[in-house]
Amino acid sequence: MFKKSKPQKGIFSLFTSLAMASIISTSVSAGNIYPPPAGMGVSKHVSNNLTLHVKNNVPARFIRQVVPYKTSQPVGTIIVNTSQRHLYLVLKNGYAMRYGIGVGRVGFTWSGTHKLTAKKKWPGWTPPAEMRKRQPELPKYMKGGIDNPLGARALYIGSTLYRLHGTTEPWSIGKSVSSGCIRLTNQDVTDLYNRARIGAKIVVI
Repeated sequence: MFKKSKPQKGIFSLFTSLAMASIISTSVSAGNIYPPPAGMGVSKHVSNNLTLHVKNNVPARFIRQVVPYKTSQPVGTIIVNTSQRHLYLVLKNGYAMRYGIGVGRVGFTWSGTHKLTAKKKWPGWTPPAEMRKRQPELPKYMKGGIDNPLGARALYIGSTLYRLHGTTEPWSIGKSVSSGCIRLTNQDVTDLYNRARIGAKIVVI
């Protein structure tokens, strides 16, 4: 006699859990944990790209990923779309690596075309004079490290005071918060740092 098989409860849930574990494991093993400066630890900051976004309630659209992207700009160009809160690194064959970003708050946004002129690991920070006038409590200079607002990496834009840099506030990704610089999570800016080349074109729109 033919008997109906019983539904396998929980199979989809189990599969989803295993898939998520695989993603997290791959993210960690792929080198998304950024190393600290000599003599410093980052245990309280360590997180892979996926869990960091979940922990800080950052929408999924800001998780780093390869996406289809049509542009006339050459491979290696960095395109910052401030209204979308996305940065695109142009890849081959109609694709780009897309990163979530935090941008300048009202009155501090800008646009233009420049070149990537320098890259630094754990950069020091010298707040501009105008910023120190607005915030006199800021130091004249802050040594690079885990508490530095520029984060783990900085990419310098032309001869401007602006940078693409990491952040100690990953929850600010997707928001208008800075004084004009473009911020990424420390994991994402480290990934961009490793991919981008000095002299690359930077387009901010």
